[in-house]
Amino acid sequence: MWTPDDTYAIARIDLPDASTHGWQVRLQRRGRKYGKFFADRLHGGTRSSYRAARQWRNALVEKLDERDSGPRVCLKSARNSSGVVGVSKVAVSATNGETYYFWQATWCPEPGRRRCVKFSIRRHGDRQAFRLAVEARREGVSG
Repeated sequence: MWTPDDTYAIARIDLPDASTHGWQVRLQRRGRKYGKFFADRLHGGTRSSYRAARQWRNALVEKLDERDSGPRVCLKSARNSSGVVGVSKVAVSATNGETYYFWQATWCPEPGRRRCVKFSIRRHGDRQAFRLAVEARREGVSG
């Protein structure tokens, strides 16, 4: 279960010239933005509006976490040249000036953690390095 700190995604808004005082909740998940303003006047003061903002934020995060509990399913983008989500060909330049090529598999085993493994084209050959990266990605995503 997610436990937020008190001010996560909450900001104080005080604009005296516009007679606007309250708490703004703003957060973004998977590209979608969520937000709501809690005016002091409508909620009976600064403390009450802050409590309302925290309650709304906590309920929203809990709802989003329930919906996002499974593995993230990515779609192939137009920039993907390998044909497999999370698998890409990378070039690494060494200090001696030589460039090494790899097939790389990337995935997130849990929120906030990223895993990456590279397979040398020089060592395995292009086709086998690609196959190894695809298999590593499949195993990493499933589990």
